[in-house]
Amino acid sequence: MSVRSTAVSPAFPLAGAEGALVSVSVSVEPLRLEALLDALAHLDFPVNPQIYHDGGLPGRPASLVEFPAYENRLPEIRALLEIYGFPAGSVQATGMLDSIRCGHTATAAA
Repeated sequence: MSVRSTAVSPAFPLAGAEGALVSVSVSVEPLRLEALLDALAHLDFPVNPQIYHDGGLPGRPASLVEFPAYENRLPEIRALLEIYGFPAGSVQATGMLDSIRCGHTATAAA
């Protein structure tokens, strides 16, 4: 008797009806952090963000907000953030397992 599920492809072990689970990150200037969190509160699913501050390196936003979401939600996330004045390019996503394995923030746009 096997207890292994065959419903999910081994290539996407954290996938469901809404696609693969991804780690979403949004770069933001510190003064816009509250506006970003307010925008995320208007999504149709709960967001439990992790916030990182890098100390304001020259040429880089000083805050990064990360949260898990399903890949099919990425267009919704980008559209909502654009309504709130955040460019779609500020949203980055990477596979959740890749994010966990690397132990760092998202680096590839999806």
